[in-house]
Amino acid sequence: MAALHAVDDARPLGLYLHVPFCATRCGYCDFNTYTAGELGSSSSPQSWMEGVRRELDAAAELVSPVRKVSTVFVGGGTPSLLGGDGLGDLLGAVRDSFDLADGAEVTTESNPESTSPEFFATLREAGYTRISLGMQSAAQHVLSVLERTHTPGRALDAAREAADAGFEHLNLDLIYGTPGETDDDLAASIDAVLSVPIDHVSAYALIVEDGTAFARKVRRGEVPMPDDDVLAARYEMLDERLSQAGLTWYEVSNWARAQEHSGLPEPGSTCRHNEMYWRSDDWWGVGPGAHSHVNGVRWWNQKHPATYSASLAGGVLPVAGQEILTLEDAHTETVMLRLRMRDGLAVDALDDRERMRADVAVAAGLLVRRGDAYVLTDRGRLLADGVVRDILD
Repeated sequence: MAALHAVDDARPLGLYLHVPFCATRCGYCDFNTYTAGELGSSSSPQSWMEGVRRELDAAAELVSPVRKVSTVFVGGGTPSLLGGDGLGDLLGAVRDSFDLADGAEVTTESNPESTSPEFFATLREAGYTRISLGMQSAAQHVLSVLERTHTPGRALDAAREAADAGFEHLNLDLIYGTPGETDDDLAASIDAVLSVPIDHVSAYALIVEDGTAFARKVRRGEVPMPDDDVLAARYEMLDERLSQAGLTWYEVSNWARAQEHSGLPEPGSTCRHNEMYWRSDDWWGVGPGAHSHVNGVRWWNQKHPATYSASLAGGVLPVAGQEILTLEDAHTETVMLRLRMRDGLAVDALDDRERMRADVAVAAGLLVRRGDAYVLTDRGRLLADGVVRDILD
């Protein structure tokens, strides 16, 4: 971590806080999460919180005591299992170690089933500014395939409760392409999302991750692998319907409420924390398995909550591994991440040979030259990974 000594105080800084607890494990999920039965007596929310406080103190000392935090994102796992008071305590721990910048964005993910009007009111009072709810689908049979435990309507009720509590910035997550999902199922999910006062939608194609229960079902032939052509058609449906409803894409998998006069996202409607990832800004990931990136150094924490907390109790940062990005690594990430964004990739970020390849993609209708940037076309968004490979190879 020696390279952190040269951190630029002017660079934006975000904090990600990982809550590793879940009531049950969804079959498609490969995140670093644990149920109570998996943890046993080796860890608890209390020991995790003690570790988080210690890591926050260490982070503040290392990245600079004068540096303010622009965004805070609480993810998991299921942060809402901590309850409103627990999440309030977590934000209080952040404030004990760091100063938040004026207008800081403070987001927490929440499972609709572990929320309530009182929960959202408590979060608003604590200083949270943004809620992200996992909905996935409005079709019960799709949720069953994903092994999600919430009922379809609960996510919509939770969004209304959050809005009633004063939250102006609300996101709903969708997953599309689940085996058994039909066009009508996705259309109904989109209609449901648009029926509540949200200003942001994240929609992700179902990915079969190695080591998950879902992957084992695919391998045994119990469910089919998601079809690429179906995924492309579903993405086009999402984009068309969301655009018609006044939401505009600003990253390939994310849409935000658009301004009427310009079509650009309204101020505050995008997820500023995620934009920090895509711009390769600085963020510190706090918690078991959390990843960080500061000043060109990337590192990741020990995964198990018990090991994580024990390291910090012993006065040692819980770092499991790290890497210092080379100029080539940083360039690859710039191309890969910035090209996924609506603002596109600066032309001068590419060398002459890469610009020639990008111009080939323009001729093929996958990119458009907009001012000093290359931007994905609608068709290009469907093939974004391939466009990146073609430019870099």
